[in-house]
Amino acid sequence: MVRIAGIAVVVIAIVVALSTYTVDERERVIKFALGEIRQVDPEPGLHFKFPLIQNIEKFDARIMTLNIPPDRFLTSEAKNIIVDFYAKWRIDDVGQFFRATRGDERLAEERLAQILRDGMRNEFARYELQEVVAGERLAIMGAVRQTALETARELGINLVDVRVRRMDLPDEVSESVYERMRAERERVAQDFRARGQEEAERIRSRADRDRTVILANAYREAEEIRGAGDARATETLGRSFGADEEFFRFYRSLIAYRSSMSGENSTFILEPNSEFFQFFNAPGGERPAPLPR
Repeated sequence: MVRIAGIAVVVIAIVVALSTYTVDERERVIKFALGEIRQVDPEPGLHFKFPLIQNIEKFDARIMTLNIPPDRFLTSEAKNIIVDFYAKWRIDDVGQFFRATRGDERLAEERLAQILRDGMRNEFARYELQEVVAGERLAIMGAVRQTALETARELGINLVDVRVRRMDLPDEVSESVYERMRAERERVAQDFRARGQEEAERIRSRADRDRTVILANAYREAEEIRGAGDARATETLGRSFGADEEFFRFYRSLIAYRSSMSGENSTFILEPNSEFFQFFNAPGGERPAPLPR
């Protein structure tokens, strides 16, 4: 009797184990009855099923990463570029996912990778290589995701994001691209130099013009001052000459002596009674009598 009770308990435990299942929040679940889908995505918790008639398939509901091997794509000018990219995806419609892939995540990733490659190929063909390298990758990735989104929904997949991990140029393309970039930078540098030289010439021309104007104004003011001084000196000399003619004659002679005898060699050949030496011969300034001939 005890053995029968023990066997009954074991059988009941097995039946209960085969009749119940749990659903985690991180899982997507499909209940089948004789191979036909009966229920999709039951609520998280404990559930019951008919043993041997119904079975359960569970799938990961979290966001998964699809790493796609680097591949070559052609730009609009028929130049190759090697792109290493990845995608973030998760199961959105678990029923559609099972019908499209038979629940095989590997098959789903292979089909999704092919969809993304086709989208990348179409998008890269719309841009030149320089545009891709210069920063159009975000626009390309956004367009690829938007294009692949509808096709991915047919697999029951939600394509969360597509990102480029790295872009490389083939060896045969790298050198030509670097040469173009170098030529472009040299052109920009020459343009800046030309602008600088133009501005320097403009500044130099303006400075020369200002210098000429300043010198002309200074020369004019100097001539005006000099003319005014000469006029005043002439006026003063005129008044002095009118006041004392003899002193004026004496002063003029002193100026003439200083001017003519200031050099190292001051040699004169003159007659002793010359008017030039009148103040040497006669302190009073009388003209000396002419010498007999």
